[in-house]
Amino acid sequence: MKETIADIYRNHRRLFVLMVVLTVLAGFLLIFGLLNLKVSNTTMHVGYSDIGSYQGGDIDETRGSSGYVSGRWVDMLTFPILAVVLGVMHNLIAMKLYKKRGEASAVAFVVISIVVLAVGALVLWRLTQES
Repeated sequence: MKETIADIYRNHRRLFVLMVVLTVLAGFLLIFGLLNLKVSNTTMHVGYSDIGSYQGGDIDETRGSSGYVSGRWVDMLTFPILAVVLGVMHNLIAMKLYKKRGEASAVAFVVISIVVLAVGALVLWRLTQES
């Protein structure tokens, strides 16, 4: 693994920079997610969906008319877990892809991982602003 990282650093700087960006964004999401856990709250907004929100039918206790889903603070642990999985595991998968398929596939995988991480951070940001 050290040889692969050294090879990526020496010969494929673009892939290396993207892997570092993925790690930094994952660290940011991990810290932001852990700092915004409101353990003292019994319920908080843990998700959003217009599908199933009150539109004249039966009212679900976990959904209000706004579309926000209420739940326990434990449900918000999914964001720090997402950060760890994307930051660590996806970099390891990218290194394996680099060895087997080349730089282009590894770069594509890391870019997709960065987009997923950015969307997750945006969702967490919106949920913490609305709570």
